[in-house]
Amino acid sequence: MRDNRKNLVLSLANTINVVLVTIPFIYCWYGFYASHIVKPYYRRGNWAVILVFIVLYILFARVYDGFSISTNRISESVYSQGLAALFADAVMYIVIFLLAQRAPNPLPLLGALLMQLVLTGLGTVLSHKWYFATFRPNKTVIVCDTPSGMEKTIDKYGMQKEFRVCRTVGIDECLEDLSMLDGIETVFVSGVHSHERNILLKYCVEHGIEMYVIPQVGDLVMSGAKRMHMFHLPILKAGRYDPSLYYVLLKRVMDIVLSFVAVVITSPLFLLSAIAIKAYDGGPVFYKQRRLTKNGKVFSIVKFRSMRVDAESDGVARLSTGDRDERITPVGRVLRKVRLDELPQLFCILAGDMSICGPRPERPEIAAQIEKTLPEFRLRLQTKAGLTGYAQVYGKYNTSPYDKLLMDLMYIANPSFLEDMRIIFATVKILFQPESTEGVILEEDTEEERETVGAHGAGR
Repeated sequence: MRDNRKNLVLSLANTINVVLVTIPFIYCWYGFYASHIVKPYYRRGNWAVILVFIVLYILFARVYDGFSISTNRISESVYSQGLAALFADAVMYIVIFLLAQRAPNPLPLLGALLMQLVLTGLGTVLSHKWYFATFRPNKTVIVCDTPSGMEKTIDKYGMQKEFRVCRTVGIDECLEDLSMLDGIETVFVSGVHSHERNILLKYCVEHGIEMYVIPQVGDLVMSGAKRMHMFHLPILKAGRYDPSLYYVLLKRVMDIVLSFVAVVITSPLFLLSAIAIKAYDGGPVFYKQRRLTKNGKVFSIVKFRSMRVDAESDGVARLSTGDRDERITPVGRVLRKVRLDELPQLFCILAGDMSICGPRPERPEIAAQIEKTLPEFRLRLQTKAGLTGYAQVYGKYNTSPYDKLLMDLMYIANPSFLEDMRIIFATVKILFQPESTEGVILEEDTEEERETVGAHGAGR
């Protein structure tokens, strides 16, 4: 009953959000654009245009998690909804251009966008207050095999309003007395082996307890298994990454077309970046580095140089520590902030060494170091490396190798053209989020930081 009430409140809040965003567009359409198209619409035609806007906004808002009121911070919801409105308005401007057969004045639509941002901000604040005033936090228990830092992670991401952690227990203690979960509404499970976890899962399902599981490698490999029947039994067939020929061809066509268009559009940025790098220290504009792609093939990745020429003069491969890295030049710092240093990789995509979407290409030396303690890390190499990807969008630069592997396997397990498109659009969201480019954590960093970043790899 509580879940039904939550879903109702969330649905109403999101519906109100869509209405608030649509009102400025309706005013803009009827006031400035409807009468200027080649063949002005009657009532139904105007409704159709408004419906197209609503559908576009909802699709983009879902891509950017703009409707996740219960788990997003207010700032994140406003940012996500603002991006959704921006892209919906941009597409509608193209639609209006086609209907009018000439370039319409963009100022009314920009004014509508500003009003949409104001209304989404106001609506989001009120929705959050409404939701959290209506529902108390879920009584939550964290079950883990080894200390996971999950409680600190919940606090770090501001989700204590949704989940009130009552206690953290080891899996052995929990299985000895499952009745400790009576009255609990949510269970987080981290680093627990499948046998013990299945016992816990059955109990939670039977007693109506929500269970959030941080998956292990085997879970994600099995998530891509094909369902079939054999011997009059349900069978799950699991194997290596094997997408359909249709998907492979469509993905390659998309890589070529989008990367070529991106090179043309960003050519002024290529020129400005090259001039800035050369003017700063007179060193080379580009640098090449050996990276791994599908099936462990080594290729040379090309980037704009963002570090000093002698950054690795000792020949030792090391990850960047982000803003704290003294090897990064002032020009390189700017390029990294807005990801312009990545632009030359578009030529790697055209050459077929990379794809737009896929696991981040790792250096052979660093991959070898990781595989000493995490042999499964090589499972990322089932598909081509990507300019962007699931781990790049939903993780950080300093996300632990194990967590990166989990996110990459989530992508590999279910290849889909729609998923690729969703990742491409979602990439825009992280371009201006500084936490997505945080550097790796060094030995001198605090114990608390080490616990909360990638501490969920136990029991893989």
